[in-house]
Amino acid sequence: MNFIQVRSYDNYIYAHIVLSMLQDSGINCHLKDEYTVTIDPFLSPALGGIKLMVAGPQLERALELLEQTGNVD
Repeated sequence: MNFIQVRSYDNYIYAHIVLSMLQDSGINCHLKDEYTVTIDPFLSPALGGIKLMVAGPQLERALELLEQTGNVD
């Protein structure tokens, strides 16, 4: 399955709140680089933060949910 980066976070807790919200709505998603950034936060700028990855076919629905909850770029 093809996953697409939707958002990037520096805050582990906030990233998990958004992840849980999407998963509770049936969106297939995961966080990329969460462990690396959590263990060594100084690597976050080099890695681009903790990335919220969403399954391609569910991208539009995920973006709608993020917009409805105020999680826009």
